[in-house]
Amino acid sequence: MASKAKTLEGYKLDSLDGEIGKVKEFYFDDRHWTIRYLVAETGGWLADRQVLISPYALIALDKQEKQIVVDLTKKQIEDGPSLDSDKPVSHQFEEAYYGHFLYPMYWGGPYSWGNYPCPMRDREQLKKSIQRKKVSRDHHLRSTYSVSGHHIQALDGLIGHVKDFIIDDETWAIRYLVVDTHNWWPGKKVLVSPQWIERVSWSVRKVFVNLSRETIKQSPKYTEKSLLIRDYEIGLQGHYNRKGNWVDELVAI
Repeated sequence: MASKAKTLEGYKLDSLDGEIGKVKEFYFDDRHWTIRYLVAETGGWLADRQVLISPYALIALDKQEKQIVVDLTKKQIEDGPSLDSDKPVSHQFEEAYYGHFLYPMYWGGPYSWGNYPCPMRDREQLKKSIQRKKVSRDHHLRSTYSVSGHHIQALDGLIGHVKDFIIDDETWAIRYLVVDTHNWWPGKKVLVSPQWIERVSWSVRKVFVNLSRETIKQSPKYTEKSLLIRDYEIGLQGHYNRKGNWVDELVAI
């Protein structure tokens, strides 16, 4: 199932012993383009720190009730490593976080979740998968909120800006960036897969794609009311003659 990041913002977060807040935004890594943490808006509870929830703990997403069920108690969250609300997420914090919750480190294997393409839910299997040796990493965490608005640079000029993110809520991979092109073609939004991105200049807030403006213009239109179904993706990938995230995930599984 796929969900837009901005649609999930504001969803209630229900822990094992009560509501802990609402979804504020997401942090993703810039190598695999996979969500690593959900940032919770907790109101008066733990207001002096960032409350981060790993997808390992997200066990159910109810779109009708607009809530996400978290497989943790309030005390487990409160006792977790503390991160000041104005501080970035460091590698040291992540190692402490994964050690506290006994999750396998996602950077310790060939897939987006270490040795697996999806976050593992089975607790007994999780224990067997714990890896505590230090592994070098070449990624950084980015905020969906801060990356929204980044310009999209085609081969022959600007084409639009990042409007939203399509998230696979099983693997928690970002399957597509929703690109708003209204400055060039009024009313049209298109999708671009992270796998089609050539590079990103985070300092100048620009995403470079190895595609021409005309090719993007002729791509299948994405509308807010459209469901992201497989036929649409096949048509999209056929237009660009490129693969998308789900192809590699199916092979990996």
